[in-house]
Amino acid sequence: MSGLPGPPGLPGPRGPLSAAVLGLVTAGPPGAGRLLAPPGPLHDPWGEDHQLALHLCYELHDRGLPGVHPGWEWEPGLLALRRELERSFLARVRAETEPVPALPEVLEQLLTQPPEGTGPSHFLLAEGERHHAREYLVHRSVYHLKEADPQLWVLPRIHGPAQAVLMAIAYDEYGAGRPERAHCLLFARMMTAFGLDPEYGHYLDVVPAPMLATVNLMTLFGLHRVLRGAAIGQFAAIEITSSPGSARLAAALERLGGGQDGTLFYREHIEADAVHEQLVRRGVIEELLAAEPESAPDIAFGIAAAGTADRRFADHLLGCWRAGRTSLRSPLADSSS
Repeated sequence: MSGLPGPPGLPGPRGPLSAAVLGLVTAGPPGAGRLLAPPGPLHDPWGEDHQLALHLCYELHDRGLPGVHPGWEWEPGLLALRRELERSFLARVRAETEPVPALPEVLEQLLTQPPEGTGPSHFLLAEGERHHAREYLVHRSVYHLKEADPQLWVLPRIHGPAQAVLMAIAYDEYGAGRPERAHCLLFARMMTAFGLDPEYGHYLDVVPAPMLATVNLMTLFGLHRVLRGAAIGQFAAIEITSSPGSARLAAALERLGGGQDGTLFYREHIEADAVHEQLVRRGVIEELLAAEPESAPDIAFGIAAAGTADRRFADHLLGCWRAGRTSLRSPLADSSS
């Protein structure tokens, strides 16, 4: 960790970029004409400083930042910095992802499960301990406590049947009319069952760049109309691959003492995402291609980019765990809950 405390309710900076963002937005209401140039070359788009700075910029469009004036959301100087952060990040993702195969091949790869899995859900099921599960939930809380929010940016950017089906999937994510069944609340209950604090943003200071990057990529795609195909591709990657992984995670967390509340979130996703997998392929992708056939390469890129970010996260997680060290920026307090 940087060792530097953040402003009240905010994470500490991880370098000059995040320090500049934090310093600007906590100085008071936005002022006209204030500019914020990058305080140095953007040489590490996957790094801690870059990803935290981008995350802070994006949170202004989401739930806001504690103690920060909401007017910063559209402050031109901050948007100019965010644009540079996005350009650098997207260029690095493209460099590591392209060339991308044609969309049918990319979709076929998603549907093919390797006989011997090696990802985090396999580790947790086969050999994970309770402290591994708690760390995993802390990582995933950055996304699942606002599940589907990043994807909703794309809804007004597609139309016709694809929009209707995407809305139907999102309706399920938010509890299908039953607020207590909203997936973000089920995840919060799971965190509580494992002795974790379910407050939104509580663990931001300890979540490292690989997890921030996966969520930042969703928001980046969703906020830009020109990237709507990539947003659909990333959403498809999540829904198509979720059900088998959720089954492993439910079994792993049950083995580790999660109980009813500690497994409900993933048990819910086993069946729901099996249905969503069909809906996203037939109702969203096929219908979008019928209306906008030129979007096929962008959808394929979104799927491939999601895979690039997910592999980086998995490599970080498993590398740390197999080396016997925490995967977070600082260890969690012990809990017997």
